[in-house]
Amino acid sequence: MTIRLGFVVSEFNRDITYMMEIEGREHAEFLGAEVTETVYVPGAYDMPLAIKRMLKDGSVDAVVTIGCVIEGATQHDEIVVQHAARKIIDLSLEFEKPVSLGISGPGMTRLEASERIDYAKRAVESAVKMVQRLG
Repeated sequence: MTIRLGFVVSEFNRDITYMMEIEGREHAEFLGAEVTETVYVPGAYDMPLAIKRMLKDGSVDAVVTIGCVIEGATQHDEIVVQHAARKIIDLSLEFEKPVSLGISGPGMTRLEASERIDYAKRAVESAVKMVQRLG
């Protein structure tokens, strides 16, 4: 049985999340999984609603989040990632399906973010392994 993945991708810092998405899709194909649904959201903070709808629909075995939160002049980046990650965990537990964290940041420069596009690959790997191990 092919593992069906949903991608929730942040459009904020799209130059970086685009590369992350491509790498994530390629790795999913390499692992024999299929990305059957993709939802684009404005930013990482906006992901939980899209994730919930995807999980509620039941057409995916796991959700992979792809985003990039770069450090700004305030602590906004820390708040965004902290709250998004908390909600992502809550949704995974609520629906008893893996939701992997492919959001890089906080506290990164743009250069550091571009060096971390492999977070998407790791998030895909995590989602696939969790589906395989939890059945």
